[in-house]
Amino acid sequence: MDNNVVINQKLISVERAAADLRRGGSVLVAGDDQVILVTSAELITDEKLEKLSRVSKEEPLVGLTYNRANVLKISPRSGDVALVKIKDYMDSGVISSMADPADDLLRPMQGPFQVAPKAPSDVHSAGIRLCKIAKLLPAAVFSGPVKDAKKWAIENNTLCINAADITDYALNDALALNIITSAKVPLEDAENATMVAFRPSDGGTEHFAIIIGDPPRDKPVLTRIHSECFTGDLLGSLKCDCGEQLRGAIKYMTEKGGGILLYLAQEGRGIGLINKLRAYHLQDQGFDTVDANERLGFLSDERIFEPAAQMLKKMGYNNVNLLTNNPDKVRGLEDCDITVSKRISHKFPSNTHNDFYLRTKQKRSGHLL
Repeated sequence: MDNNVVINQKLISVERAAADLRRGGSVLVAGDDQVILVTSAELITDEKLEKLSRVSKEEPLVGLTYNRANVLKISPRSGDVALVKIKDYMDSGVISSMADPADDLLRPMQGPFQVAPKAPSDVHSAGIRLCKIAKLLPAAVFSGPVKDAKKWAIENNTLCINAADITDYALNDALALNIITSAKVPLEDAENATMVAFRPSDGGTEHFAIIIGDPPRDKPVLTRIHSECFTGDLLGSLKCDCGEQLRGAIKYMTEKGGGILLYLAQEGRGIGLINKLRAYHLQDQGFDTVDANERLGFLSDERIFEPAAQMLKKMGYNNVNLLTNNPDKVRGLEDCDITVSKRISHKFPSNTHNDFYLRTKQKRSGHLL
């Protein structure tokens, strides 16, 4: 079978599994040595918890990322996933609160929680990753190993997916990007602008490029990688500088004779809009941007830059002058075989609402502001 067809089938399976989790369902995840049933801890109910208890001789476990476990004073046995035993007092409400930090300050003495005697395996890591792909909180409830998993999946109409396909999803999704269409779209600060739409052949994540003018391909092209920000780009939120960066980049490219803005579907540094709003709620409690993301169980930045690199390559560009304050974007593109000839600063004055956010970017995320 053609390799592209195989990759597309894997992508489709992961997207279906993520959709099942978002609807509150469960999926089977198969690894090197076991198959387990996975459901979202955020959406767990007592009925689902009882179902997880029935499918295996072993009791179900709660899985948390290292960052979320650290907040709850739980030490993982190994790796980046902590497996926690479900004690008698831990109903679905307790488990969902383990995943969601919204009320942590109201319940500072949660627990005590007991780490499971078994170390996490590839299926547990993949289950957490699947929650992230579904844009849910990165916490799951796992059954014990399911006997006769293929038969069980058929009888219970449940999708079974390989752990490796989940782990490889983000990279495969980026590598499968193709140009779908393009059109002239005159902009307020760039009348000579063309939008180019990208989408994997499986119909997955869509990204867009905005080409200002007609930049030549035989010299470094002025480029901005911009992660979508619904609140900043569309609503003009004052909590961030995203809207200013977006419009400022388009204006600057026009003034310099052309460039490319890559508009990536990576809301909230890759955690999604709902989780970004959860992070904002934590920021209102006094946590900075980094701490808020980590209390939710995420990394401080979940983005990858392979989509940006693939978009540039598909359009015939391999050398850029990058408009950014973020050194990670420079390294990210270079790791994907895009030459970054120059980094160009791209900063704007702060306001009373985003000053702390910008200082956190500088102090904790290494942005060159």
